[in-house]
Amino acid sequence: MAAQKDLYDAIVIGAGIQGCFTAYHLAKHRKRVLLLEQFFLPHSRGSSHGQSRIIRKAYLQDFYTRMMHECYQIWAQLEHEAGTQLHRQTGLLLLGMKENQELKTIQAILSREGVEHQCLSSEELKQHFPDIRLTRGEVGLLDKFGGVLYADKALRALQDVVGQLGGVVCDGEKVVEINPGLPVTVKTTSRSYRAKSLVITAGPWTNQLLRPLGIELPLQTLRINVCYWRQMVPRSYGVSQAFPCFLTLGLSSHHIYGLPAGEYPELMKVSYHHGNHADPEERDCPTAPAESQDIEILKRFVRDYLPDLKPEPAIIEHCMYTNTPDEHFILDHHPKYDNIVIGAGFSGHGFKLAPVVGKILYELSMKLTPSYDLAPFRISRFPSLGKAHL
Repeated sequence: MAAQKDLYDAIVIGAGIQGCFTAYHLAKHRKRVLLLEQFFLPHSRGSSHGQSRIIRKAYLQDFYTRMMHECYQIWAQLEHEAGTQLHRQTGLLLLGMKENQELKTIQAILSREGVEHQCLSSEELKQHFPDIRLTRGEVGLLDKFGGVLYADKALRALQDVVGQLGGVVCDGEKVVEINPGLPVTVKTTSRSYRAKSLVITAGPWTNQLLRPLGIELPLQTLRINVCYWRQMVPRSYGVSQAFPCFLTLGLSSHHIYGLPAGEYPELMKVSYHHGNHADPEERDCPTAPAESQDIEILKRFVRDYLPDLKPEPAIIEHCMYTNTPDEHFILDHHPKYDNIVIGAGFSGHGFKLAPVVGKILYELSMKLTPSYDLAPFRISRFPSLGKAHL
């Protein structure tokens, strides 16, 4: 355990996937890094738990597609370092109507960025994926690089590698006070630590840490239902049948996504990319009526499009999203304290991008030139914040 007076190069608050990859890049560059986590590891209170996440290059914004090129490389590097498989390529099927503008935009970006993909007509969709029932003549766009990340496994592997690289991981230590300055002092429920820089990747708890530092970001915490549906015909929607991950565009108010059966025997994950406001301290409270409406939307989708699933969820789990108004990340320095860096607002699509997000947060914390254009991720894009109260 670190002595109280030790000076770290960086302290990272929050040992979810973003904080862990930040610590990984710091440790890789031989920086003295301390990773703090308020809960005992592993835990299921934030946004990084669960067995699986979708990985893809198909995005509505070309800057994410470009970031994903390097993300795939770093995920493969982590697999090599950990000596375990963390990813399975299944393809990602985007499903929508031919005239859907999002579908057209993504197809144009994939073409421009040289990402291997395939456009599928309704007839070709039926031939390739006969277990999907098309109700309105939908078409498909297949991102060949899409697949499944083994999330829990990846997080554990990353925490182990951070330790092997010399990083210090302290769990069960909630941060109770941050004193800005050079160095910055972080007081936890156990002791105080000092560092040249601080990175905050605290998910739904971000604003609790930032308010005493004079800033509140426009973040909304949502509780998401993660639903699993039983196959009536064994292996219909399994990886062994080459069934892909999928994401709908324009078929409901928010995206519906699915991953092939694998986490639980004969159960397929199909969920709604939206949720309802929730306090992260009360995420296990009983289901609200609005959440039941989300599940009804999923039931209708499963009944209409996936006829070999029972249209009633067999398991419902929960996770937290921390959304920004535009659903793009916040990766920036604190407006007043330039040795405090903030990574927040990952809006339910940050896990796959964490290898590059962690690299960017490492670069910001070390005052290095960022590897990517950070204009989409600046705090200043929210003009209503202002700086009068800083």
